[in-house]
Amino acid sequence: MLIVVVVFAGFASVYAAAGSPLAPAVFGVQVAFARWRSWWLVPLQAVLAYGSVLLTGSSVGVLGFVGGTLLLTRLWPLALAVAASAALLGPADPVISMVLISLVVYGLTRMIDRIDEVNAARLALAVTAAAEERLRIAAELSAGLGRALAAIADGARRGDPDVETARRSLAEARAAAASYRAMSLAPETTTAKAMLTAAGVTVDVRIGHAEPLGPAGALLAAVLREAVTEIVRRRTATTCRIETFTEAGTVRLRVSHDGARTAGDESLGDLPAQVEAAGGTLAVGLTDDALVTVEARLPATVTEPVPDTGGSVLPMALLAAVLVGFSAKALLVAGSLWPAVPLAVIVFMQLRSVEGRHPVALSIMAVLTFAPIPLFGQTWLGVAGFLAGPILLAFPWAAALPLVAAIVAVVAAAGVLLGLPVPVTVNYAISTVVTGLVVYGLLKLAQLARELHESRDGPARAAVVEERLRAARDLHDLLGHTLAAILLKCELARRLDAERARKELDDVLSMTEQAMRDLRTVSGGHRELSLVTEAESARALLATAGIDVQLDLGHDPLGGEADTTLGIVLREAVTNVLRHSSARRCTITTSVRGGAVRLSVRNDGAHAAEGRRGSAGIGNLTTRLTALDGRLAVSRQDDCFELTATVPI
Repeated sequence: MLIVVVVFAGFASVYAAAGSPLAPAVFGVQVAFARWRSWWLVPLQAVLAYGSVLLTGSSVGVLGFVGGTLLLTRLWPLALAVAASAALLGPADPVISMVLISLVVYGLTRMIDRIDEVNAARLALAVTAAAEERLRIAAELSAGLGRALAAIADGARRGDPDVETARRSLAEARAAAASYRAMSLAPETTTAKAMLTAAGVTVDVRIGHAEPLGPAGALLAAVLREAVTEIVRRRTATTCRIETFTEAGTVRLRVSHDGARTAGDESLGDLPAQVEAAGGTLAVGLTDDALVTVEARLPATVTEPVPDTGGSVLPMALLAAVLVGFSAKALLVAGSLWPAVPLAVIVFMQLRSVEGRHPVALSIMAVLTFAPIPLFGQTWLGVAGFLAGPILLAFPWAAALPLVAAIVAVVAAAGVLLGLPVPVTVNYAISTVVTGLVVYGLLKLAQLARELHESRDGPARAAVVEERLRAARDLHDLLGHTLAAILLKCELARRLDAERARKELDDVLSMTEQAMRDLRTVSGGHRELSLVTEAESARALLATAGIDVQLDLGHDPLGGEADTTLGIVLREAVTNVLRHSSARRCTITTSVRGGAVRLSVRNDGAHAAEGRRGSAGIGNLTTRLTALDGRLAVSRQDDCFELTATVPI
């Protein structure tokens, strides 16, 4: 809109400088119509424009605003009547200007509409894609896990604990979570940054790839996880840089730090072999500035190019019409066809170099802009605007504005040397700026429309990735915990006598109901958890496993996202205690300090795998807590392991 306003202001300034007091009002109405499209602005603009021509003697070119506005309405045939009236009221030169202004007004305003339409379509496509992905995930999970939960519940009612189905369901849930997560490198990057920051390492993340990465994302995420885990374990690095690039059909991940170098690739396990099997390379080395670098390169997922369905046809057609129209005006002033040849070359190069970033083309246009002035004189002064537009596109504003000012200065100086009257010289100088803005506006808006069109699937892909990551987190943190508890209860019931087994199977029934609610949450529903309720559930579950639990809750009711997130953290912590330790004691405490609530889960009997900093569970929790400006910390002392989560209240 700013581009359009500047171009319209440039046109109006020509007529205001020529002595038309109503030209600013016509411009104001034009901007208002481009913004709000109110019908009553059309007759108001017509009264102002015709009043400017008939009462103040303004050029009929100002009627171009009326013609352009009419072209944007259902009354567009009346634009022909406006052009005919201009032909009756004025000479050929301003009539051509009137037609050109009408086309530019119509074209630039329609380009705003086109960009708005494409942007709205992108947003709608993203919402639709997310909804479709949610439905697909729901169908997948209901078909597998839903039937399995029903079978487990039926077995519990019959007094027959279905351990095999419970174990298979847990494995399927974890596999599905890994599959959904594997599409993107983004969550692992977030987790890595949080881990390094917590370890006191200054992190610089530079993302140069587009999501989703597909299979490459899973491998690159694994490489990043292992590299960052090694940095945190060694505790010798103070700075780390994580970079991604996409080039020549490949995606690259580079992790550089100033810590001690690892011995070869041993710290990466079998990842080099996996990367090589996927057609990539993985290497550890030193950079020129003595930074340890882990770099992985994998073939990028090939994305089909989005065909250009005409997003740039309208502006290019209008640009051609404007260039031809300005050229016709120049030839009319010259009264000769000799300048037609260099003008044709300039028009051709403008249309070929639509983005204005070709130095050779700009150099040739600069020569053709200034060299013929001694030959063609006044006729050629109007051509300078053709050069100003591409320069505005080719360079940053800090460089482009002085160059355009220099072009205008050359035009003014040439006018003085040619002995033109001051008003005529000023008019040529202003026209140079206006023509440059018109060319710039048409090309810039065409560029925006083309970029939006080419990236129209980007938000949709991002929405699908986000939906899959949400499903992966919920599968792991919500349903995974419940399925692990069901498996534990089923295994326990199989070993007990009938009476005691019945109590455990009753718990299995209630847990399957909870699992079904979790399944609906994973499939796109929203469910709030209570940290207090989860703590009581955790105590009961750990006690079932023969673990002595000490529960000390020192926080007030939280509610909202903080309550739900800390409840999920507690679930994951309890799951890790059951899976990765031989704990006999576990302490769960909460406290409030410094405007934040702190949850701590501490257990003995820790195994080496417990709380591994690069694990999916820890990564999920880090992502959830980071969204609330919270932090996650893990520590180990002898055989004791402690997980601490802090969330601002």
